Formats: sequence, C-alpha cells, structure tokens
Amino acid sequence: MSQDKPTPDAVDGAELRFAVVAAGYNAELVQALRRNVVRTLRAAGVPSASIVEVAVPGSGEIPYAAYMSAMTGDYDCVIALGVVIAGDTPHHEIIAHSTAAALQDAAIRSEVPVINGIVVTNDREQAVARCQGSLDRGTEFAHAALTMARHRIALGERLDQVEDEERKRGGQEPFAQN
Repeated sequence: MSQDKPTPDAVDGAELRFAVVAAGYNAELVQALRRNVVRTLRAAGVPSASIVEVAVPGSGEIPYAAYMSAMTGDYDCVIALGVVIAGDTPHHEIIAHSTAAALQDAAIRSEVPVINGIVVTNDREQAVARCQGSLDRGTEFAHAALTMARHRIALGERLDQVEDEERKRGGQEPFAQN
C-alpha cells in the first residue's frame, strides 16, 4: 500500500447514505479505521442515521455482507473495513486477493461503489501506522467513498438519460442482456 496521500475533493454528504462493513479480527485496529471513516463522513455532512454499520467476524466475510448491503439499494456506497496482518502462513495473501476480487465484483454486479478498506500488512507496526497513525487510511477510505457516491449518482442519472433516449428512438435498451 502506497504511503502517498491523495488530495480529497470537497463533497457535501448531506444527502448520501453509506454502509460500513467492519471485521472483528484485529478489532482495535479495525475500530480505529471505523472511527476515522465515520468522523470524516460526519464532517462532510452525512447524518448519523445515514451511516449503517454491519459487523462481520473477519475480513473473509466482508465481501458477502458488502454485496448484500449494496444489493438492498439503500446505500450510495459501501465501505469495507478490515485488517489482515501477515503471519507464519500465506493465509493473509489468500484473504487479500480473494476479498479484493470479490469486492470489485460486488461493486460491478450491484452498481454500487464498494471501497476496499481492508488493510493488509507485513507486520503489526505497519498496521498501526495505517489505522491509528500518520497514514490514516480510514480518512482516505471515507473521502474515496464520498467521491464515489457522488459519481454513482451522477453516472446513474446519465445512464437513465441514455436509456430514456434509446427508448424514445424505439430501440432496444442499450444495456439490456441478450
């Protein structure tokens, strides 16, 4: 994970809704991510009632809960939070790769952005820096979610326009499955 920090866009979150799916493993670190996510969303004007938190046992369970949350249609973006620290086996690599692919798939299938906030590190020191320290990935994940929620709304509205235009011309819906 890069140590570079993007410059976030200012987004008014007053009308946006988020699900935050958080793993129970490495709870102290995940809760630090969660606190920073919620603090940042609230600072952008997102009402507390528009932030729904879903707790899951571990990072491996995050994609299911993220996908199901996205499929409800209740959220403009889903934020997945977990911390996976390397151990004596390659289990962390399996979780990192499988959850990343599953979260991307969930976003594409649901048409709701899913922010991959699963921090994968080689050791606890790296995890602490990213969750509780100067790297503060939780704030970055929240900024990404705010931006992507706005994109979801704007792009969704544009796709609706394209479909309406196509229907008016009497053609097949442009995104229909054959």
